[in-house]
Amino acid sequence: MSYKKGEVGQRPWGYWRVDEVGEGFIKKTIAVNPNASLSLQSHKHRSEKWKVVGGLAEATVNGVTRVLKSQETVEIPVNAIHRLKNAGNELLIIEETQFGEILDENDIVRYEDLYGRVSE
Repeated sequence: MSYKKGEVGQRPWGYWRVDEVGEGFIKKTIAVNPNASLSLQSHKHRSEKWKVVGGLAEATVNGVTRVLKSQETVEIPVNAIHRLKNAGNELLIIEETQFGEILDENDIVRYEDLYGRVSE
């Protein structure tokens, strides 16, 4: 499944929305509810860059955890094991840019998930 501009995905932790689609990249808005986190995951075909737009993020990349405030960024290389968590009491808003030749929502390997989702 390839991404399309305006597409929205509801998730147990919040939602994502595709804001821009270009050659070799897409930009998404990711909103993470308080006390929620995405799965511990990796991607075989894409790298990512997260920029905090609002709220407080806890970003773990290959075992290194950082707390990120507004306008701070973190880069996630291809195959890096990573997780995004809302570290505050308000909605966390992230601008995510994905880079790669294959940009697909199914490009995800989950290692841990609070909501019982598994990789296929």
